[in-house]
Amino acid sequence: MSTPPRIAALFDKLLENKGSDLHLSIGHPPLGRIRGQLTPLREALLTQQELEAMLFELTSPEQKRQITEELDLDFAYSFGTKARFRANYFYKTTGVAAVFRTIPSKVLSLTELNAPEVVRKLAERRSGLVLVTGPTGSGKSTTLAGMIHHINHTRPAHILTIEDPVEFVHESAKSQVTHREVGIHASSFATAIRSAGREDPNVILIGELRTNETMKLALQLASFGVLVMATVHTNSAPATIDRIINSFPAEEQPQVRGMLAEGLAGIVAQQLIRTADGKGRVAALEILIGTSAIASMIREGKVFQIASKMQASQNLGMQTLDMHLEKLVAANTITPEAALEKAQDKEAFAKLLQRLKPEFEVPESALGEPGGSH
Repeated sequence: MSTPPRIAALFDKLLENKGSDLHLSIGHPPLGRIRGQLTPLREALLTQQELEAMLFELTSPEQKRQITEELDLDFAYSFGTKARFRANYFYKTTGVAAVFRTIPSKVLSLTELNAPEVVRKLAERRSGLVLVTGPTGSGKSTTLAGMIHHINHTRPAHILTIEDPVEFVHESAKSQVTHREVGIHASSFATAIRSAGREDPNVILIGELRTNETMKLALQLASFGVLVMATVHTNSAPATIDRIINSFPAEEQPQVRGMLAEGLAGIVAQQLIRTADGKGRVAALEILIGTSAIASMIREGKVFQIASKMQASQNLGMQTLDMHLEKLVAANTITPEAALEKAQDKEAFAKLLQRLKPEFEVPESALGEPGGSH
């Protein structure tokens, strides 16, 4: 039997504590992100010699060349049958460092994720653009994997994923699933998306829309009768629309607005919040559905009106983040403090908390007191 890699003991400890990330840097103990908090996994600090031996044992000569020349490396690593990790190697002032993000080996279904019915409906769309947004580590990939899992188990379709690196591996069930990794199977996201149109897909998952070129290609595919799912790093649904439009030069914006108004199926913006019992984390979701009313706001450049339209369209499954936070506080799933920290309109939310939980002391800074507003 082959000897386990030097890093195995740390991976085991992380998994045993149900941690999500492993942070390694010279001069610090190995840290695990456990229930959202960074926690040392041992007392001894990592030396340069130990860390380099640990990290370069996992890479191919080609990957080692990339990190030493380009100073940055992303890849997926399988830790036997126990787990897969998304690895990122980089250099900082103290030398080489790395972060390993756990990719659960089991893809959770939408039911297991407690996803609202509207998310299932988005996955059942036959065309359009579905965006899942939120900060790093907010569970975007997990939600998308749940949606792909739903399609894979409910209808015969060709699902194509374009990722860097491939995170969740789906075994073909009712659908045929093709995974393509940027860097290995295609030179860039744009190249892979361009050739995707010729691969007869029904559903395309794009790891991340980073450039306006990939955004435009995704919008085109969505208008050709393909369901396109992708992630964007933004904190709310209206901000996502602004981000996409503003990534284009002014003269192209009217055309992009038109394409987005036409092609947008929905946006799910999520944040992960520690549960009140401290045992886990729960996703708070903001949900926008591409209705004709929303489409005309996008076309006319009235994105600022979208939030109030979302509040008024609960019957369609829409909700703002603050509406979901209110439900989570009312159900005692999360604490008022945690909700207020994530709320978008802190002042309005603080007033709402005073009605909902009269015993909760709202910090002055949230009420927009002089000197305390942010």
